[in-house]
Amino acid sequence: MNIWTTICQQQDILPGCGIAALWQGRQIAIFRPTSTGPLYALDNIDPFALASVLSRGIIAEHQGEFWVVSPLKKQHFRLRDGLCMEDAAFSVDTFALRCIEGVIMISAANNISD
Repeated sequence: MNIWTTICQQQDILPGCGIAALWQGRQIAIFRPTSTGPLYALDNIDPFALASVLSRGIIAEHQGEFWVVSPLKKQHFRLRDGLCMEDAAFSVDTFALRCIEGVIMISAANNISD
């Protein structure tokens, strides 16, 4: 059974942007690549720089997938699963999100997005 926690309102995240949220003692980066598409949640810590910056990265599209580019060392992390394009050993955790009536909720279950 998943336990869902409200994080924010969908309107709090502009399309094409990300935000940082504190959830269960972790910094989470939440992304809204488009106005109508899915939302994504990753660990906000850039594993190369060990800094909480991924939510401030640039969202890019590559081969039909959305990625975030770290603002510090420019590595790419796939929003769907946290895979690091440059070195899979540095991939980041992902978290399940859902949006019901404009309310974004997060769960500890990985790789699920409603």
